[in-house]
Amino acid sequence: MTRLKYLKNKGSKKLFFRPNFKIKPFYPINNYFIEIKALIARLYIQIYRKPYIFIAGIIQPLLWMILFGALFQNAPIDLLQKYHIKYGQFLSPGIIIFTTFTGSINTGLPIIFDREFGFLNRLLVSPIENKNSLLLSLIIYIWFTTSIQLITIIIFSIYLFQYTLNVTIILKILGITTFIILNIASISIYMGFILPGHIEFLACIFIINLPILFSSTALAPLSFMPYWLQIIVSINPITYAIEIIRHLCINNTMNIIKTLWLNLNINNAIYLLVTINIISFIIIKNIIRYKFD
Repeated sequence: MTRLKYLKNKGSKKLFFRPNFKIKPFYPINNYFIEIKALIARLYIQIYRKPYIFIAGIIQPLLWMILFGALFQNAPIDLLQKYHIKYGQFLSPGIIIFTTFTGSINTGLPIIFDREFGFLNRLLVSPIENKNSLLLSLIIYIWFTTSIQLITIIIFSIYLFQYTLNVTIILKILGITTFIILNIASISIYMGFILPGHIEFLACIFIINLPILFSSTALAPLSFMPYWLQIIVSINPITYAIEIIRHLCINNTMNIIKTLWLNLNINNAIYLLVTINIISFIIIKNIIRYKFD
């Protein structure tokens, strides 16, 4: 079906045919996998040639774990009002999430360098069938690299603090950290599009890295903090991820996570993380979609 549109141009009568429907091209799903695979392979070639950021993502959390664990090794932490544990066992789940945060916050760095070297413009004008492949490749790439870093940190935690973690608990920990990776990676990708260069990007990472860490229960329980800091910690999503992993590492039960305003069990905290993830991902995707246009 078409509709006719008559337009007069300088006294002459012209006839135009305009379709009243939009053509939606069909793309085989196999092409998406090929595009994502090629983009991920490109990112891994970069990290193979310059593995400094990947290695630093392992060394930095290990230094925090060893130094802070040794500094407060004789300080018992009454975390759950009925368990007296060593500080190293308390610190380890916080370092796991800290590793997740520092790894995923660098997701936007390849975008920054592609913009500076002009490669992003070539990707955008290339015959890529789905521009979302750029975002998915970055998220998958950072998930794999961060998961490798996390497994390394978990192995050192088991060795240093005598944890008894089985494969099921480790898989649960990787599942919880996936929510943090998706959330922080989407924010980092957004920063990669709006910031003018890599210097500003790295400056933002340095500014927000330690405040996010200290405004959570990674280094100290909520009861140790002043009231104003408890408010900030209670609205930090990383706090809930840390507490979930901490409960899994200690006794693998469905204990209550006590914050300033809410008493949540592990299932409620997971639902909260999923909700925050979905909301942030939708908002950021709608914002950066205009950068492709």
